[in-house]
Amino acid sequence: MAEAADIQGASPAPVRRRWLRRAVILIAGTPVLAGLVYSPAPEAQAAPASPVDVQLTSLAPAAPVKGDTLTISGTVVNTGADTVKDAHVGLRVGPALTDRASIDEAADRSGFRAGTDPGEIDAAHAVKIPPLPARASREFTLTVPVDKLELDKDGVYQLGVSLSGATDSRPSEQVLGIERTFLPWQPEAAAKRSQLTFVWPLISHTRVSAETGSDELQTPVFLDDSLAEELKPGGRLGQMVSLGKDLPVTWVIDPDLLSTVDAMTKGYRVRGPDGKPVEGRNKAVAEQWLNSLEAAVQGKKVVALPFADPDIASLAHQGKDVSGSLGQLRPATDKAKQAVETVLHVPASTDFSWPVDGAIDPSIVNVATSAGAHNILTSSDSLPETGALGYTPSAARPIGAGTTAVVADSQLSDAFEGDMLNAESSTLAVQQFLAQSLALNLQKTDEQRSFVVAPQRMPSTSQANSMATALRSLQAGRWTQPGDLEAAAAAKPDPGAATQVPGAGQYPEALRKQELPVSAFEKIRTTQNTLDHFKVILAAPDRVEIPFGNTTNREMSTSWRGRPDEARLYRDQVQEYLIGLTEKVKVIPKSDATLSGHSATIPVSVQNSLVQDVHNLVLRVKSANPTRLMFGDGGQAEQEVTVQGGHSQTVKFTANATASGPVEVSAQLFTKDGVPYGKERTFTVEATEITPTVMLVIAGGVLLLVLAGIKMYASRKRVAARAAAGESTQPSDESPDTGPQSTGASGAGETVDR
Repeated sequence: MAEAADIQGASPAPVRRRWLRRAVILIAGTPVLAGLVYSPAPEAQAAPASPVDVQLTSLAPAAPVKGDTLTISGTVVNTGADTVKDAHVGLRVGPALTDRASIDEAADRSGFRAGTDPGEIDAAHAVKIPPLPARASREFTLTVPVDKLELDKDGVYQLGVSLSGATDSRPSEQVLGIERTFLPWQPEAAAKRSQLTFVWPLISHTRVSAETGSDELQTPVFLDDSLAEELKPGGRLGQMVSLGKDLPVTWVIDPDLLSTVDAMTKGYRVRGPDGKPVEGRNKAVAEQWLNSLEAAVQGKKVVALPFADPDIASLAHQGKDVSGSLGQLRPATDKAKQAVETVLHVPASTDFSWPVDGAIDPSIVNVATSAGAHNILTSSDSLPETGALGYTPSAARPIGAGTTAVVADSQLSDAFEGDMLNAESSTLAVQQFLAQSLALNLQKTDEQRSFVVAPQRMPSTSQANSMATALRSLQAGRWTQPGDLEAAAAAKPDPGAATQVPGAGQYPEALRKQELPVSAFEKIRTTQNTLDHFKVILAAPDRVEIPFGNTTNREMSTSWRGRPDEARLYRDQVQEYLIGLTEKVKVIPKSDATLSGHSATIPVSVQNSLVQDVHNLVLRVKSANPTRLMFGDGGQAEQEVTVQGGHSQTVKFTANATASGPVEVSAQLFTKDGVPYGKERTFTVEATEITPTVMLVIAGGVLLLVLAGIKMYASRKRVAARAAAGESTQPSDESPDTGPQSTGASGAGETVDR
């Protein structure tokens, strides 16, 4: 119905209510402005339900000049039970609405209000509608020369498109449905034009897991391949680039998005349904998008958010007391500039922080500036004006300690948050945006001002198209001229503007409920501690430090807002994967051993299943009963260990037994600073005592063996002597064959030598 269309086309209902409250304050304190607002007649306070829904699907030109022809197209839908007869669609033009409060009030009105809504213009420009049965619809197009609209002074004019007709229950002609919109009228360039900065955000959800391949390039593993759909020419990010390249905008980019897409161009893998990575197939899509973006940002201002767009408010409210959490911001900022300049080859500013929805309090300001940012992109809802100035001041507001709040106008920023898939919603949003921007410029002040528009972080494709339509309509420059975010931050602040940062109690409860919990930051700290402990044993720590450092930033990303279960799963998977890597370096489980005698060597093996070498490890073995079994000079011994990637290393320890019986022995790895690494392994050594009697028997046996050896040696010597003495005489029949003996002497010598 028309009422629903009004609501859908304007800002979302909570936003409008918020601004209506502000409008009441402003009007009550400014009688001159109050007189410009329509005052409904008493009998019009409760408008009857409208049986016809009037929908406006296009209005062109959005900001006409003299000599133009206004064309309004739309659809009328009979939502009632009776057929509408003798109907026509007509155009109604109200008086100029030169202040923002009156625009808000008009946008919120629903239904036709006799005595409040103006009459139709010349009937010659009305469009007749054939009989309209229940639930039926008809399209229409109104074509009216702008000169016929009787537009007088510069300002914002309310347009009402109404359907008038009769039904069986309403036999006399009356207005059965109406839709309202606005027509900004500034046919000539204003002597004083506002600077308007439009933030164009390139931000997406986290897609990269902590997992990397074992190859030299460490091929990243993506959670899924959905980013490719956004990057395609018709996708959300594809549209943001193709639309933004021709618009006067400041690009605000999450460097993690650039890093992710750049990784796709070099080859990537995607976690499959069974959890096993498969090759990614959208390398060409990523290359095309990056090339288009690089061309689009040439000569434009680029602002790089900290890497992965960390949730500043969550850090301030939930994470600041968890050790190590705030320390992640500085590395995230340092990575940001490098990522943008490396991938896009353009300079980037890292001097801006953007809390969620621009909502701030003292703790958010402190955290936002802790990484070196001097400018905080803030919403005017956080720094509202009292109305005492009579106009909206420039965006730059000094809030102390060298920090500037760059205040985005919340009404302009929220203009495209609704569902812009519907042509009517988009048309109404564009017209209201233009109306508000003109009303800003018409406010009574001699100062040229600078305004900022910061839309939602991740506009949909339809929202981006609506934003682009509005910006193209402003490019004629009749009441605004394009600015950039750095210039807006550096603009001269109005000394009378509000600069008091609201207290923590004024922070929106709805936003606080979406914050990352304290447990999230505690999990991140645990993972970081595990990483710090792990990397000290690695020969190439960068291979884990860089990917896991990026992952830590991603765990704090603003993109997890509204998705607590996915965020928790991501943190769990990161920690599980890291623990799995640490467990690839371990003491191999060992079976029980038997120690016969007073001493022996016991081997213990360390396995390294990583692709890189490990060092700075100490393997320590310890006897549970040093009085029975000792290592070295006491109950334990240790040796340094270095193991090549994909190999095992066996370390031998000398053990000394002083008594028989089983002894439990533990083997544990330690880092060089004495911190245990991995699981402790235990095994049993059975020590067997050797008695004096056994020793005597063994000694006797050895003596007999020695005597037998001596006897055999003497016998061989005698045989050899006889053979030498009989070489010149003929041997007797009893004598052995001398042929073999002549060579046997040599052979006997070889035997001795062995």
